Amino acid sequence: MSEVIRQIRNIGLIGHTGSGKTSVAEAMLFNAGVTSRLGRVDEENSVLDFEAEEIKRHITISSAFHQSPWKKHRIAFIDTPGDTNFIMDTKACLQAADGALVVVSAADGIKVETERTWEFADAFQLPRIAFINKMDVERADFLKVLGEMKNSFNPQSVSVQVPIGVGESLKGIIDLIEQKAYFYEKGGGKSKPGDIPDDMKDIVAEQREVLIEAIAEADDPLLEKYLEGEELTPEELRQGLRNGVLSGSFVPVLCGSAVGNIGIDCLMDAINACLPSPLDRGAKVGKDSKTDDQVERAPDPEAPFSALVFKTVADPYTGRLSIFRIYSGRLGSDGTFYNTQKRAKERYTQLYRMAGKEQTAASEAGPGDIVAVAKLKETVTGDTICDEGSPVIFEGVQPVPPLISYAIQPKSKGDEEKIFGSLAKLLEEDMALKISRNDQTKEMLLSGMGEVHIDATVAKLKRKYNVEVILKTPTVPYLETITQKVRMQGKHKKQTGGHGQYGDCWIELEPLPRGGGFEFVDKIVGGVIPKQYIPAVEKGIVGAREKGALTGYPCVDFRVRLVDGSYHSVDSSEMAFKLAGALAFRKAVAEAKPILLEPIMEAVITIPEDSMGDIIGDLNSRRGRVLGMDSKGKNQIINVHVPMAEFLSYAPDLRSMTGGRGVFTMKLAHYEEVPAQMAQKVIEKAKKQEG
Repeated sequence: MSEVIRQIRNIGLIGHTGSGKTSVAEAMLFNAGVTSRLGRVDEENSVLDFEAEEIKRHITISSAFHQSPWKKHRIAFIDTPGDTNFIMDTKACLQAADGALVVVSAADGIKVETERTWEFADAFQLPRIAFINKMDVERADFLKVLGEMKNSFNPQSVSVQVPIGVGESLKGIIDLIEQKAYFYEKGGGKSKPGDIPDDMKDIVAEQREVLIEAIAEADDPLLEKYLEGEELTPEELRQGLRNGVLSGSFVPVLCGSAVGNIGIDCLMDAINACLPSPLDRGAKVGKDSKTDDQVERAPDPEAPFSALVFKTVADPYTGRLSIFRIYSGRLGSDGTFYNTQKRAKERYTQLYRMAGKEQTAASEAGPGDIVAVAKLKETVTGDTICDEGSPVIFEGVQPVPPLISYAIQPKSKGDEEKIFGSLAKLLEEDMALKISRNDQTKEMLLSGMGEVHIDATVAKLKRKYNVEVILKTPTVPYLETITQKVRMQGKHKKQTGGHGQYGDCWIELEPLPRGGGFEFVDKIVGGVIPKQYIPAVEKGIVGAREKGALTGYPCVDFRVRLVDGSYHSVDSSEMAFKLAGALAFRKAVAEAKPILLEPIMEAVITIPEDSMGDIIGDLNSRRGRVLGMDSKGKNQIINVHVPMAEFLSYAPDLRSMTGGRGVFTMKLAHYEEVPAQMAQKVIEKAKKQEG
C-alpha cells in the first residue's frame, strides 16, 4: 500500500486566468489516454470546464478534478480558477494538494492572480514547478517571462528547459540536465530526441550553468563536489533537483504549448520526478477535539481514518456532493464516519472519484486519495470527518470578506422564499458568496467577490433552480439624529360613544454622543402618570423613532426624559399613552434640528506602489480620509475611512485602476453627519420615493 501512496501526485494547477491551466490539464489527460481527443476551452469541448457559465465565458469558475495515470504514477490534479472573482475556490481546493503547477503565459507574463495564487502556495508550503505555456503564440518570450519570475517570486525560479523556436516556429524543447533536444509534431504529444541546434548551444550552456549552481547550492555534498571542479552527473542533478523542490529551495521552470501538446509529456515526467507524494509531505497536523492538544495523522492506511472536506458541489437532481482529501486510514465503498465539528455520525452508500463532470464509483480509498460521497446530512465545506474513536479537527481556510453587494429581489411575486432556499444551496458550494437581509432597508443582499461572480451566481440560479432575480444597487442605510435639546407635549384625546381615549405626556429630548444609541429615563413624580402607563410611553417612542423627521430613516443617539403628564381615571389606557408618546417624539424631533448620518466604512486597500497616486486621488474624490499607510513587500497598504455611499462600486473601479492588482477589505466603522449639500439630495430623493 505504501508503494501505491508513493506514486500519487496531488497537484493544484494555479495561475492567472487565460494562462492555459485547463488546456495543460486537457493535454495531460489526452497523453495519458484518458481522453481520445485534445479538449479545448476556446472550442467549448473541454472535459474540465463543463458548467454552462464556464463554457460561455471561456474561464474556469469552479475547480475541476481528474486523474492522469503516467508511467506507474497517478497524477491527480485540481484545475483551479485564475479569475479574481472565483479565487476563494482556488484557495480552498489547494488544501487538498501536495504540490502546485504554476502555469504562466509566455506572451502575458506575470499577472495579478499569478502572484496571488503563488502566495496561496506559500501559505500551504506547497513545493511547486512552473510551466511557461503558449510558447507557440505571437509575442511569446521565454527569457523575458523567466526573468519576471526571478524578479517577482521566492523561492527562486530556475530553468530546466529552453524552447526550440518561438511562435509558429516552435519545434520542441531542450532538456538542460540531459542536454538533449526533443522535437514535436503539433498536436501529437509525442517527442523525438535529436541534436541540439548549433545556434542554441550558447544559451543552453549558459542556462545549464545557472541550473547546476542552483542545484548545488541546495545540496551540501553536491556543492562541495561542484566547488572542487568535479562535473555533476545527470543522475546527481536529477536527485538534487527533486531535493531542491521538496525543500522549497527553488522552482524548476519548464516550457511548451498545451494547445499544441508540445512539452506536456516532459512536464508530466517532471511532476512525477519532482513533486511530492503524500508520504513526502508527511503527517497532517490537527488538534484533538476533546483536549485541544496538537495531534498528527500520518499517511498510513492502518492509522485511524481522517479527512478534510474542502469542497461541496450542489446539484438540484443528485443532491449535495462532498469532496474530501484523506490524510490517514482508509474507507470502503460504503459505511459511516464521524463529523467532528457537528458531533454527528454520517452514513454514505457509495464512494466516488471525480473525473470532470462525471463521478466513477470507487471500491476503496486511502491516504492521499481525493474522493467524494453524496447526500451527507450535516457535513459542509471545512468539516473534518474521521473515526469516532479517534476524533481530530483539521483547520480549514476561512472565507474572505465579500467585496461587492447587490440588493436582490424575485422577478416573480411570491418567489422570495424560493430565492432563499436556492441561494442556500449555492452557498454550500461557494464559500465566497453571502446572503443577508438588512433589517433597516428591508432588502435582501447578495454579496460576492465582484460583478462577474454575482452575474455567474444569478445565471446559475436560473439554470439550476429556475429562479430569476433582479439586481439593484443596495440602499445606503442612513440614520437620523438630533442636535439640540427640546421639551414637547404629546396629548392624545379622543371621545367616542362610550369610554374615550386620553393620554398626556411631556418629554425632554436631548442628543447623545455619536454611537450613544437610545436612552429612556423615567422622571415622573407624584403619580401624574400612573406607573402602568409609563412603559407604554416608551413603547410609543421606540416605534416612532424608526421613522425620523427628514427621510424616514431611524433616529438614533438621543435621550428621552419623561418629565410630566396627566391621565383620566376612566379614559386613560396603555394604547392612549403609547400614541401620546409617539406624538410627543415626532413633534420634538422636528424641533430639535435633526441631521442625517451616513455609514463610514473602514477599508484596508493593498495596491502596487506605482498605483499609489491614482488611488489616493480617487479616495479623495470619494470623501475618503487616509488614516495611515504601510508597506508589504512590493505593495502599499492604505487604511482609510470612506462613506459607504461612495464605496458601493469600488471593487470594479479598483481593479481597473490597478490592472487587477489591487485588493481590499472593509467593515463598518461608525456613522458621521452627511455634508449639508449631499444631505439635501438624499432628503429630496427619500421624499420623492415616499410620495
